[in-house]
Amino acid sequence: MKNLSLICALSCFIAVFNLPIEYYTFLRILVSLGAGIMLLKNYEEKNLFFYLFLFVLILFNPIIPVYLYVKSFWIPTDIAVGILFLVVFNENKNPEREDKLNTKNKNLENIKPHDKIIPPKQ
Repeated sequence: MKNLSLICALSCFIAVFNLPIEYYTFLRILVSLGAGIMLLKNYEEKNLFFYLFLFVLILFNPIIPVYLYVKSFWIPTDIAVGILFLVVFNENKNPEREDKLNTKNKNLENIKPHDKIIPPKQ
C-alpha cells in the first residue's frame, strides 16, 4: 500500500508538465484507485485522511470526470494531492519500523540468561 501511495505521489508531480491527454486519463485511474484504497483504510476511524481522500476520489474519478478546463487550476491540485500521498507514504513507513523494533524487544524479553547467579553464603 505504501508503494501505491508513492507511485500516486510521483505521478501527480509528473502531471505538472505538459503531457498528452492519455497520461491524465491514466492519472485519474491511478489516483482514484489509490484514493479508494486509502479511503477504505481510514473508513473506520473517519479521520481527516478519510475526508481528504473522499474529496480526491470525487475530483479524480474517471467515470464522471471533473473538468477544471485550465491547466493552471490543475497544477496546484496535482501538487497538493501528491503531497497528501507523500504524507501517507511517510506515515505508513514509520509504524512498520516501530513494529520491527517492538518485535525485536519482545524476542529479547524471552531470552533467559545463561549465567546462574549464586547468592552469597551467610
